[in-house]
Amino acid sequence: MAIAVEQFFLDPSHRGTLQRQLQEIVTGGILAGRFRPGDRMPSSRGLARHLGISRITVTLAYTDLVANDYLTARGRSGYFVSEGAPRPHSFPAPVRTECRIDWSRAIARRFPENPDLLRPADWRRYRYPFIYGQTDARLFDHQNWRKCALQALGARDFQALTEDSYGRDDPQLVEQIIRHILPRRGIVADPSEVLVTLGAQNALWMLAQTLLTGRRTAAIEHPCYPALREILQQSHCDTVGIDVDAQGLPPEAIPPETDVVFATPSHHCPTSATMPLTRRRDLLDRAEAHDFLIVEDDYEFELAFAATPSPALKSLDRGGRVAYIGSFAKSLFPGLRLGYVVAPEPLIRELRTLRSLIVRHVPGHIQRAVAYFLAQGHYDAQVHKMSRAYRERRAIAELALQQNGLTVAGTGSFGGSSFWMRTPPGVVASDLAHRLRDRDVLIEPAGAFFGTDRHPGTHYRLAYSSIAASDIPEGVRRIAEEGAALGAQAG
Repeated sequence: MAIAVEQFFLDPSHRGTLQRQLQEIVTGGILAGRFRPGDRMPSSRGLARHLGISRITVTLAYTDLVANDYLTARGRSGYFVSEGAPRPHSFPAPVRTECRIDWSRAIARRFPENPDLLRPADWRRYRYPFIYGQTDARLFDHQNWRKCALQALGARDFQALTEDSYGRDDPQLVEQIIRHILPRRGIVADPSEVLVTLGAQNALWMLAQTLLTGRRTAAIEHPCYPALREILQQSHCDTVGIDVDAQGLPPEAIPPETDVVFATPSHHCPTSATMPLTRRRDLLDRAEAHDFLIVEDDYEFELAFAATPSPALKSLDRGGRVAYIGSFAKSLFPGLRLGYVVAPEPLIRELRTLRSLIVRHVPGHIQRAVAYFLAQGHYDAQVHKMSRAYRERRAIAELALQQNGLTVAGTGSFGGSSFWMRTPPGVVASDLAHRLRDRDVLIEPAGAFFGTDRHPGTHYRLAYSSIAASDIPEGVRRIAEEGAALGAQAG
């Protein structure tokens, strides 16, 4: 039986190539049972004419389908559905059933929803998105990332791509982290002291699970990264929030009974305060005196375009008290979900065991692609490009903030990608954010960073990582206008 060309039509909304779309039409027809073994496919010339595409596109699609045994070629007779092609499933049509489970009783443990940072999923449609942490496609090296990802799919890397590594990490990526990333922070480590994670948040969760119990105490910065607060609640430990100042976490405020301190000394989240070297040494001295551990989240050190960053706490640590967390979320893209922990070998061993129970290991292809991106110099070029762009955007934003009379509460000392802002007197940050949405502007109210206990409602984060430099002045002007209008109403 010959398959009529009328059964083929192209979908203009399809996001793949014409060749791939044609392949999907054929495989879909075979798996649905419409095209059966022995059926003759339309000629490449006739199908190309019918679809209005190049004949070579049809020929290439047919060739790939032959290679995968969906089709077979019979010389001048043409292409036919292969006798060895996958057969359509013979299962009966599924029927949706009514759920009679009382899930309010069946669920033994509930978890808090993610704190609302007022960061809508459709943030890209806003003209003035002062949104933190998202990837700016204008700055990303798509071409070289694609090359590295394709290289990691090659035959030479088949083992790294496909094997179950039983909890081990890609040695090439670990080598690049040790040789390429850590020296910039003054850190020396062996492979046994590095663990690859599914991002920094995964690292924080595993460290909390490993180091804390209901009888131990964790000290955190206030305000702090919202997810960390939720993670510590799940560990059932006692949590103490310590107010940060213009120099970050004050060591003298840490209670002596503390077991673990979680800190962002290089670029406090979210105020951007940078802990000076003397305070870093004081923090390590206090950790030694009171026998507590430190988890250092160094989440944005690559973006140090304004000044040379201070040494990492881990590089100053002589007693093995610091577990260091790094991530590629800001320097590459957050969807990569790739980070790492550097810590003494006994702790890394326990973290690796815990990780193996949950995710076994980070996907091999992702690890190898990033290893190539680092080894071939693309990572350095990417960070350099981002730093130049952020320096320009920051200068434009600083001028616009000054001209419009907006109050900067914290900027950091070496760069980064955001400002910590204070609203005009009487203005609630969440109200300002809602008003600004109607004017195509997004800002991030700070409520989630404070939690429910001590939230002043007067702060918000203004990031310049996802907005074009040319749009910053107008966006800032609109923020100032709405803030002034709300302030006048409050007065």
